[in-house]
Amino acid sequence: MTVPELFGSNVFNNKTMKERLPKETYKALQKTINTGSTLPPDVASVVANAMKDWAIEKGASHYTHWFQPLTGITAEKHDSFISPTDDGGVIMEFSGKQLIQGEPDASSFPSGGLRVTFEARGYTAWDCTSPAFLKEDESGDVTLCIPTAFCSYKGEALDKKTPLLRSMNVVAKQALRVLRAMGNTTSKIVGSTVGAEQEYFLVEKEYYLQRLDLMTCGRSLFGAPAPKGQELEDQYFGAIKDRVSAYMKDLDIELWKMGISSKTKHNEVAPAQFEMAPVFTTTNMATDHNQLVMETMQKVALRHGMVCLLHEKPYAGVNGSGKHNNWSLSTDDGINLLEPGQTPEDNAQFLVFISALVKAVDTHADILRATCGSSGNDHRLGANEAPPAIISIFLGQELSDVLEKLAKGEKICKKGACQTLKIGVDSLPELPMDNTDRNRTSPFAFTGNKFEFRMVGSSQSIAGP
Repeated sequence: MTVPELFGSNVFNNKTMKERLPKETYKALQKTINTGSTLPPDVASVVANAMKDWAIEKGASHYTHWFQPLTGITAEKHDSFISPTDDGGVIMEFSGKQLIQGEPDASSFPSGGLRVTFEARGYTAWDCTSPAFLKEDESGDVTLCIPTAFCSYKGEALDKKTPLLRSMNVVAKQALRVLRAMGNTTSKIVGSTVGAEQEYFLVEKEYYLQRLDLMTCGRSLFGAPAPKGQELEDQYFGAIKDRVSAYMKDLDIELWKMGISSKTKHNEVAPAQFEMAPVFTTTNMATDHNQLVMETMQKVALRHGMVCLLHEKPYAGVNGSGKHNNWSLSTDDGINLLEPGQTPEDNAQFLVFISALVKAVDTHADILRATCGSSGNDHRLGANEAPPAIISIFLGQELSDVLEKLAKGEKICKKGACQTLKIGVDSLPELPMDNTDRNRTSPFAFTGNKFEFRMVGSSQSIAGP
């Protein structure tokens, strides 16, 4: 099977929906996904039946409402499709009501003090903006996973997804309002996108099982430094060892089947540290994908006789692991609102949105910092390669000059055509220069047409940050 055939083969995506849903049902579902309108119950029933048939053909006998409680990991309760018949047999059924709503016991999940412990009822609600997918375990068992939000009996959010979806809606609404005020009448939807780079360590399972600190804490608490650390800086982007390459190949295959666009893989700075980076997608889907990435990394590592460590600082004296979030805003008609263009000083739309972001980060720096606070990540921040624990913004010299002159009401000198970088070797081409260098210390750095929020810890959900 080729990569294009493999990619998304375990996802009930647009291609599969077009093939299996009646035309009017598909249009109604897409309207709900794109505009947030209510999905009619009869449409949900048709979608549920098609989703069930597709999953059964792929080997599934159970489904689960897959959600993200405040534990920072995912949760699932598996129910089979079987329904008893009068003659003592069973048929396979899955209704629209079962697709839209579930009711797991919510009493044993953290709530942040929102409710008393005896209040047990909780609801899961289908998030149709993130496609359903199939998960396969090592035994070959296949489960249909339906991404859902999780709330209490009174509607309080008990998960990471609900606040994320609310914030995405608010940002989209206000961004569209600004575009209308600036004369844009064609864009209908504004969405945020994220590409979450994932760093991790691999360790031999044999050695891992000899270390109680790694097994119980996910990090080393004692021991001598390694004979060779990262002093020579020869691990970063070095040749990938065969055994690790085999692991990465299997990881890519598993992720591609679930529609996760694993794009880049390489050695990181510390010994036995690596990184996987996907292509960016909508923030909601990127959050779901990153949870699957972390789970799959750990599962595939065991298959190769290794253990994947996602702790932010598993070893003292070498780099820790982060999760760099590459974040931007774009419209449904292809406009990146953080694209400065060749002459950013003339790009009023870009200047408005970049100024709003600078103001937002300055005003809410404490909240941004809090979203990344954890016992593991606070060991990492400010150490070795990681950004400091103090929030700052880096825009680069050119954009900083433009904004400072705007603030002072001074005239902005135009830079003119794009500059090129001459390397000094005739056989090498001249390279176009970006308008900023890459900043490796600012937690919130502008990197050309997006911001890179580098403070997020490697084991954290990206829903909060």
